[in-house]
Amino acid sequence: MTTCLLSTAYWPPVQAFCKMAGAATLALEQHEHYVKQTYRNRCLIYSANGILTLTVPVLRTPGAKMPIREVRIDYSEMWQRAHWRAIEAAYRSSAFFAYYADDFRPFYERREKFLFDLNEKILRLALELTGLNIAITYTGKFEAEDLSRNDTQGACYDGRYRITPKIPFSTDKKFKPQNYYQVFSSRNGFAANLSILDLLCNEGNNSLAVLQQSNV
Repeated sequence: MTTCLLSTAYWPPVQAFCKMAGAATLALEQHEHYVKQTYRNRCLIYSANGILTLTVPVLRTPGAKMPIREVRIDYSEMWQRAHWRAIEAAYRSSAFFAYYADDFRPFYERREKFLFDLNEKILRLALELTGLNIAITYTGKFEAEDLSRNDTQGACYDGRYRITPKIPFSTDKKFKPQNYYQVFSSRNGFAANLSILDLLCNEGNNSLAVLQQSNV
């Protein structure tokens, strides 16, 4: 495909990075309204007790629509400490966590005001660490989902509302997640389509190869 259109995400899932690996340009949606219970403010990691959801709390006005660029992070909760402790516990024995820890830690020490800004900085770091070279652009206006974008020629993929915890990734016929070593897989089996954090910590500089193999 030429362009991949995605919403902002907190440590995006492997599925999203597979779409980016198959595109020349990433278009980040910056004019949509915030959608709760999505990857926009949450990610999935693999803990000793199984899959764990990490959620960034946001400040919201009940019933009000919030432009994604204006969504502020709620620091009344100690979420940064909780997330970092969970990430350390999950990945400290992985092959690459110690190598990347100094890159990850600042996200849990400094305070970004807006969710979009936090997610963009995480995205750019993850792209750098995976070695995925893709140009990043931003939408100029909001356009409703158009399934014709996901055309048979593969010119454009709109994943804003398709890459979500609410839709099983198994429905994506062009995404075939490849097994890779995970710290707790011997206990609980392989868990597919977790956060890019999981892939980076376990596979390091082999992450791009895994992404390319998963992109059908």
